[in-house]
Amino acid sequence: MVKTLNRSELMNIQTPQVFRYELLKRAYEQVNLNAVTDDSSLIEMMNEEVYIVEGSYDNIKITTQADITYANFISKGEKSMDYRVGIGYDVHQFTEGRPLFLGGVEIPYRMGLLGHSDADVLLHAIMDALLGASGLGDIGRLFPDSEDQYDNISSVKLLRKVADIIAEKGFEVKNIDAVVIAERPKIAPYIEQMIMMISTTIDMDPTRVNIKGTTTEKLGFEGRGEGISAQAVVMVDKI
Repeated sequence: MVKTLNRSELMNIQTPQVFRYELLKRAYEQVNLNAVTDDSSLIEMMNEEVYIVEGSYDNIKITTQADITYANFISKGEKSMDYRVGIGYDVHQFTEGRPLFLGGVEIPYRMGLLGHSDADVLLHAIMDALLGASGLGDIGRLFPDSEDQYDNISSVKLLRKVADIIAEKGFEVKNIDAVVIAERPKIAPYIEQMIMMISTTIDMDPTRVNIKGTTTEKLGFEGRGEGISAQAVVMVDKI
């Protein structure tokens, strides 16, 4: 710092700068480029007058990765802030003779969950959250249990359909946070597999998917080992 300048006499000059093509081309051919800092100084060295016009902070020059991030932000205009949140909840009771699926992963256990599809309670909660955030109802409306085509169907297939539907409506999934509530089995060893299955199915960054497991300290139907519930919160962006 040498001294504080009078800011009323200063202007912030942006690049890129605009000049007539013929003039700028001639300047680049005739002036020693080592002596200039930008196009304006180049033109001034040609003894040409440079005019100042009002600019915009959105008119940026792409130089660094941060510039690209900002350009992507401003190029979406008002839509860049069109974030929407959805919640989902589902519960299924245990039953004998069925495999247990959670988050699209088969988990070894003596019982599975009862339902029209594979009863993947975690994916059902996530799908309801996605549809809710997008204003598109719920999975009961989209995949009614009265239709045979959904009998014992993989919830991964249903999640893929939901992802396609919300994408067609112009929504992008920003993140998913979900919790599985069960006294048993313990899901910790399978969480990473669940995250990869979900993120791959929806085609999103796995770091934006979070799955947690918890118990009810033996309280309620989950605590008694009668079933499993799941809750999910998602954020989508209208692009």
